[in-house]
Amino acid sequence: MLHKSKRSLIGIMLLMCPFLSALAQIPVNGFYPEKHSLTIAPSYSFKSSDQFYRGSTLSEGNPAGLGEISSSIISFYGQYAILDWLSTTVTLPFISIESEDGALDPVQNVAQVEGVQDLGLFVKARVLEKNFDNSSKITLGGASGVTFPVGDYEGAGVLSLGNQATTVNGSAIFQYTTPFKIFSEIQLGYSLRNSSDFDIPNAMMYAAKLGYHNNLFYVHTKLEIQDSMSGFDIGTPEFGAAGGPAILPETEVDYTNLSFDFYVPVYKNTIGVSAGYAATLTGRNYNKESGVSFGLVYNAR
Repeated sequence: MLHKSKRSLIGIMLLMCPFLSALAQIPVNGFYPEKHSLTIAPSYSFKSSDQFYRGSTLSEGNPAGLGEISSSIISFYGQYAILDWLSTTVTLPFISIESEDGALDPVQNVAQVEGVQDLGLFVKARVLEKNFDNSSKITLGGASGVTFPVGDYEGAGVLSLGNQATTVNGSAIFQYTTPFKIFSEIQLGYSLRNSSDFDIPNAMMYAAKLGYHNNLFYVHTKLEIQDSMSGFDIGTPEFGAAGGPAILPETEVDYTNLSFDFYVPVYKNTIGVSAGYAATLTGRNYNKESGVSFGLVYNAR
């Protein structure tokens, strides 16, 4: 059952800020699938926001008077285990984002934008595993990956699908599993962003997770934190002088998100369903948003 748990993460790793597409968190966890196993998982996510953090101050509406913004995301997720300790992951989202009030994006002059966003390629390796006499276990691993634009979308504006940046991420993953199948996990990482159009801040990434699994289901709760290293605050004179909504990717984006995910196998441990909910607790130049996700999971060995 251990290798199944990663599938429930599909929805939460897609809950991105609707106008800044820096997907900082790497879509991996501390479980390692069996050699030659293949997981394919399409998913659907919906999220909305009618508040955002102007700097660190919570404000009504969204930047440039766009009111409530909603996003629908259809994503492809694939994972293949090269060895028992080494696996690869591919992600590709299609995003539709719109102003529910019909207000026009001040840069793109449209109320709705949709298209393919960024392709993500990741690799994860287990470097240490220690099993104890009481059936508890610790594992230590690492992951790295790159995301880059494949869709022809505009990087500027409030309703942008992304920031047209190439992002290189790396993280260390520590997990402890008790004899009762309760587990805890910590990820520490860093995200490097590069764009020919914007000076996008790099960021530290942190994640903590607590979960439980057995042969019938898997569940976890997760806290994700991003801490950008630099950038503008929305609404400041410096932000306006630099271009306002046209340079949103250059803002300092910090957030703390809380999420819950659930996975259930429904057919011979080959096909299963996942569901998730996530919400923003605090942020800086970030939407205070919430969303739900649903996915199908196919696993072949």
